[in-house]
Amino acid sequence: MARSPVLIYLGVVLFVLLFLSFAPNRPNRPHRRLKLRSAADLSDQTGRDRRGIPFDPVIADIERRREDREWERAHFLPQGHAPAMEAQPEWEDFMDAEDYINDEERFNVTDRIVQLFPKIDVAPADGFVSSDELAEWNRRQVEQEVMHRTQRDMELHDKNHDGFISFEEYEPPSWARRYHDDNATDDKVGWWKEEHFNASDMDGDGLLNLTEFNDFLHPADTNNPKLIHWLSKEEIRERDKDKDGKLNFQEYFNGLFDLIRKDDVYNFTHESDSSSDAAAKRLFSQLDHNNDGYLSEDELIPVIGDLHPSEHYYAKQQADYVISEADTDKDGRLTLKEMIENPYVFYSAIFAEKDDYNYHDEFR
Repeated sequence: MARSPVLIYLGVVLFVLLFLSFAPNRPNRPHRRLKLRSAADLSDQTGRDRRGIPFDPVIADIERRREDREWERAHFLPQGHAPAMEAQPEWEDFMDAEDYINDEERFNVTDRIVQLFPKIDVAPADGFVSSDELAEWNRRQVEQEVMHRTQRDMELHDKNHDGFISFEEYEPPSWARRYHDDNATDDKVGWWKEEHFNASDMDGDGLLNLTEFNDFLHPADTNNPKLIHWLSKEEIRERDKDKDGKLNFQEYFNGLFDLIRKDDVYNFTHESDSSSDAAAKRLFSQLDHNNDGYLSEDELIPVIGDLHPSEHYYAKQQADYVISEADTDKDGRLTLKEMIENPYVFYSAIFAEKDDYNYHDEFR
């Protein structure tokens, strides 16, 4: 019985390859040059990834290696000490990598999809890729990227090389220091501050291990109750105009509700402007469990995931979009044939043509 899925896949793959070989015409699509993204495109200032999630691990690995070289040069090579011609080999390597992924003999997109299909179609392995299966695949890909960057950042901040980060060792990014300088507050309160650090320290030993440090850098993806509570506290602190430690309706309406409505978590898209106030009051009432007319830190926790979307949220968004584009028969799932006939939907995040759909802009 264990061999049945393997035999099914072999049969499906052989059928598709034979179909493509004997078909009079291959899908009518122009060749599109794939272009690797630069290190500057990899994340925004908060460290959150806002580009399309890489579909192909080979592409992700090439970009990751290039980003590592840029990062090492930025953090470990003293300014002014790099050889004058150092950038040239970097550029040559980069161009070689682009030539590689655009050489159909070496990197054939159809072959790559055939190889990846059984790795995505796993729950169940039924010859179809569902939105949930593709979302899980996306989530795993971005999770590897995020953890790779966390390991790299840990190497940078772990001054005594003991495998842990103390608060004294951590230095916030320069943009965060500028933000706090412009918005003077308690030295221990705010993002990248001591309270944030302590909330990430799940075991309370005063140090962050790799998992805790990853939560510290990417709190939206955490399962740590202390950090989730800290996020809720931060939302209130940033919007609590009268400084009473909770949000009244107006403080909630002027900030939080707009963000929740934008993400359409509660189906507010079709609410007219005249009814937005009623919709806001309805949600406020649902969150205000003790009916005191205010939202406390604990009462705000149910919508923290809407205010700080996790990577799973973006993985599902991208999966839904890709399936809507490649699902030729509109049955809500993808066959191997549909994926092969629409390959550039999966590689759309790295199109070079400016006129093509830019997935990065879709979720910016």
